[in-house]
Amino acid sequence: MNDNFTLYDLKVEVIATDKPMVCSHKAGDYFLVEGENLVFPQTHSFSMYSLAALLPLLPAKQRPLQGNDWMLSDSLIACPDPNCGAKFRITRIRKRIQSHGKCTAVPIGEEHLQPEDFRQMD
Repeated sequence: MNDNFTLYDLKVEVIATDKPMVCSHKAGDYFLVEGENLVFPQTHSFSMYSLAALLPLLPAKQRPLQGNDWMLSDSLIACPDPNCGAKFRITRIRKRIQSHGKCTAVPIGEEHLQPEDFRQMD
């Protein structure tokens, strides 16, 4: 049985704006998301606060999306420090084929949540 699925590898790059950067960012600094791994090819540091703001978005940016999904079009993320002018551009750089069996020990088809667990909140 084929257990493959597709993710996009990402590049997250610091972009300068007309507002000064007050954090430790430098325009052009970047890291990569390759499968489930964060890769820091440069020797520069990266702010943990900025990383904390970016992390929740990265898995969604990695997945194939419908054409009208805002997650596909919105790629500039502001630094979480309101006094810092840095932005972070998230770019898809290549497709990566992943294997379910190499990412988890849970077999395909084994569901732990039932549809009734996703009741609409009123």
